[in-house]
Amino acid sequence: MTQANKIQKITLLALMIALDVVLSPIMRIEGMAPMSSVINIIAGVLLGPFYATVMAAICGVIRMTMLGIPPLALTGAVFGAFFAGWGYRLTGGRIWGSMIGEVIGTGIIGSILSYPVMVWFTGSDQGLYWFIYTPRFIGATIIGSAIAFFVLFKLKETRVFKRVQALFLVSNHEWA
Repeated sequence: MTQANKIQKITLLALMIALDVVLSPIMRIEGMAPMSSVINIIAGVLLGPFYATVMAAICGVIRMTMLGIPPLALTGAVFGAFFAGWGYRLTGGRIWGSMIGEVIGTGIIGSILSYPVMVWFTGSDQGLYWFIYTPRFIGATIIGSAIAFFVLFKLKETRVFKRVQALFLVSNHEWA
């Protein structure tokens, strides 16, 4: 890999981090961050599972420290980003694979793992139950998946999009 390719990858990673940090609070519903799901899916498609996970982890830490968001920013986003990238690759480059990966990663795994994290974070269970976050997380991922689908549908034919996918060695197969 050339030095120019490394710089391009880091630049795109930084751009995705900036987009997530700026857009997530804009369309935030209490307990739901659909724009985070949008960026997770786009990052999973463009960057692949590894870089998407790195992006989500950095974004979660930034949102927790600068915006005062609880650790839910990490428990949901990291798993969703990984499974969005993995789902895209597993289905041969189909956007619905990334969308399903986001719903499974954030909506199910992330929401269930959020319970013990929040119990630890707050110091008590305060009447919480294991699936308290699941409806909100799944709702946010469905909203985010729909938005990401339309964004990616428009982007998929651009030369820049195809070049970025080639840079990260992400296959560009059928989107059906």
